[in-house]
Amino acid sequence: MTKLFEQAAAEVAKLPEPEQDRIGQELIAHLEKLRRLRSDIDDGLRSLDAGEGRELDIEEVIARGRLRNAKR
Repeated sequence: MTKLFEQAAAEVAKLPEPEQDRIGQELIAHLEKLRRLRSDIDDGLRSLDAGEGRELDIEEVIARGRLRNAKR
């Protein structure tokens, strides 16, 4: 464990248990998102290595992103 992480853990340990639990849950959720993202990236790289990639229309990608964000 790094010194910075040890320092952060020591600060969290000073908090009331409900706050410690909330921070722990948020950290675990963040780590799960990172694992899924890494898995998705690995899947994408394998797909590209297998020649399964396709050219993207960047304007279409931007338009879909804007539409998706406008709904939030």
